[in-house]
Order: sequence, then structure tokens, then C-alpha cells
Amino acid sequence: MVDTFFRKLRIVLEDSVLRNRILFVLGALIVTRFLAALPIPGVDTAVLEKFLSSNQFLGLLNVFSGGGFSSLSVVMLGVGPYITASIIMQLSTILVPSLKEMYQEEGDAGRARFTQYSRYLTVPLAFFQAIAFILLLQQNGVIPALTPLSLFTSVTVAAAGSILLMWIGELISEFGVGNGISLLIFAGIVARIPQTISQTVYAFDVSQIPAYLGFLIAALVITAGVIFISEAERPIPVTYARRVRGSQVSGGTSTYLPLRVNQAGVIPIVFALSFLLFPQMIATFLSHSKTVWIATGATHVVNTIANQWFYGIAYFLLVFLFTYFYTAITFEPHQVSKNLQRGGAFIPGIRPGSQTTEYLGNVITRITLVGAVFLATLAVLPIILRGITGITSITIGGTALLIVVSVVLDVIKKVDAQTSIREY
Repeated sequence: MVDTFFRKLRIVLEDSVLRNRILFVLGALIVTRFLAALPIPGVDTAVLEKFLSSNQFLGLLNVFSGGGFSSLSVVMLGVGPYITASIIMQLSTILVPSLKEMYQEEGDAGRARFTQYSRYLTVPLAFFQAIAFILLLQQNGVIPALTPLSLFTSVTVAAAGSILLMWIGELISEFGVGNGISLLIFAGIVARIPQTISQTVYAFDVSQIPAYLGFLIAALVITAGVIFISEAERPIPVTYARRVRGSQVSGGTSTYLPLRVNQAGVIPIVFALSFLLFPQMIATFLSHSKTVWIATGATHVVNTIANQWFYGIAYFLLVFLFTYFYTAITFEPHQVSKNLQRGGAFIPGIRPGSQTTEYLGNVITRITLVGAVFLATLAVLPIILRGITGITSITIGGTALLIVVSVVLDVIKKVDAQTSIREY
């Protein structure tokens, strides 16, 4: 294994094309880290830190912005608007048949058009989110009262920063290695590790050494579990019918259809957090209303969602349900069955057509149960660990951990594929 690693490393260093792709990715990530360190003027950092610690939705936004929101940088929205636009477009495939056909049946050209529509939708969403967040921060005293001109300038800078990040992510996908948007999020998560370690060292308590050791063991076990579930798949055997044309015989080969246990990836966690915590942000905004009954009702909503028991149970159930929901959108047994039948393939022991559709539906329902339970448990893991250990300075962020592992595995696979091509 060591010899294989050094052989592939030598190929990467010697091949100019692959080396330039990796250097391009590193250069782009350095630029984004520089942008994340440029704050907008007039920010009260103490009030901002307190506000972020009490709002988990903004904590998730900080992950997607690569830490840019914690300093209110010019890229404070990160790739959040683009992710929101992508989610809206995915949901629209249920309501708009033409979008569904474009995404699933028109091949690479259809997916390219689908992605382009997501980019167009990102622009108005970036301005909308910039206005909402700046007004919310202004209301909570994080930034001073702004004049109309200053508000327009801040909104434009924040929206332009998000669009710039989206563009850099697309460039990484085209000229680098791996998915650009995922790599930007990955870089932001990794960049926060030194700060987390320093906070842990500062809050270190000798009496809690067993808890820290337990945390370390749990982190290793959970990381291994994330890798296992991310790579796990259920192979469905597929046989191609033998065809005889004159003296030539084709087909008759056997292969398999891989069904991933975690078809949805990290998307269900993002969906669940949006549905659970976006109302909390709106209620926080309305709690400062001068109308008494609006302020009272909004405060009650904020306190209810802030309850750890309510939040944990609701979060678990939403992630579980959205895993099935997103899997149903991205994997259609009827379409897969039709494609197999067109290609002259069948599952041994299962008749083509409706029986194949029913069989694939039953299999995907069973394996999605494992993925849904795993994702839901991973999502509420920080709450469980805080309750068991009592340590608030270190937590295993389920979303962040899943993103990091998925991105690393994806980059390793793509680099390995590139080196294998060059070996032959």
C-alpha cells in the first residue's frame, strides 16, 4: 500500500496537467480564505460571537460560508444562496415535469442547463438573504444603524461575494480536481480546526480527562462509521440477454447495479435545519416587534425551538423523513427498470417491467432505512455528546464531519482515477 501511494504521488508530481489542476485548487482555496478574512466595517465582534453561539442556523451558515459569517466578511453568505437555489431546483422537479425530464432524461446537456438555471436563481436569492441577515444583525446590535446608502452598499458587497464564491467553485470543478462547491465548504471547516483546538486547550480541565479520551475514541469510531456508510452499497445482479446476429453472439454478460445506502448525502440535514431553524430566525426578528402580541408569540416560538428535547427530537425526525424524500426524488425505480429493459438487461429471477420496479422500490426502501437512521443520529450527535460529557468547547459536528469525509473520499477517487489513466 505504501509503495502504491508513493508511485501515485510520483505520477502526480511528474504529470504537468494533473499537477497544475491540484495547484489551481490550492490557489483558489487560498483566495477564498483571504476573502473570508476581510470583514465589513463597524462590526461588534463580542456581540456577534454571542449571537452566533445562540443561533444554530447561523452556525450552519458559518460552515457553508467557510467561516466567513463569524467575522462578517465580504463572503459572509458563502455558497448558501447557491445551495438554496439547488435545493429549490431539485424540489421543482416534482412540480414541473419539464424540469424533471431535463434533469433525468436529457443526459449531460440537460444537467448543464439545469445547473445554469440554478446559477440564475442564486443571484436574487443572494440579494434577498443579504438584506435579511444584515437587517437581523442590525436589529440585534451586531452592526450599527445603517443609512440607506450604506445598507445598499453592504447588501451589494455581501451578494457579490456569494456570487464570486459560486464562480470560483465552478472554476475549481472545471479546471481543478473534485467538486468546487464542496471543496470551498471543506476548506472553511478545516480552517476552523486550529481555533477549535485552541479553545479546547484554553478550557482544559484535568478532572475531565476521561471525558476527553471518550470523545477522542468516539470521534475515531464515528469517522470510521461515516466512511463505511458513505461507501456502502447494495449490489443488484444484472444480466444482459444474449443476442445472436448471424454468426456473431453478443450479450450474455453479468454485472451489478450498485444502490448506495446513503443516496442523499448531506442534503437531508440541510433540509431539516432549514425547516427547523429558519422559523427560529424569523421569530427572533419578530420578537423585537413593537406589537405586543407579535413579540410575545415570537418569543414563545424561540423558546420552544431552543428547548434541547424538542429540538433534538424534531431534528431527528425531520432528517429521517427528508432522507426518504430526497432519495425518492433522485432515484426512481420505474425509470431504472425502463432503462434496464431498453438495454436488454434483467435482474435474475425478476420479470422485467412492473415486477422489477417493485423489487427495486422494496430494496431501496430497506437500505434507505439504514442511511436515514445513521444520518439522523449523526445530526443530533452534538446534542447527545454535550448532554453526556457536559463539555461545550468540543463537539463532533455531524454535518461538518460528513462533508469533510465525503469531500476527501471524492478527491481521492478522482485523483486515483487520473493517475490510473496516466499509468496505462
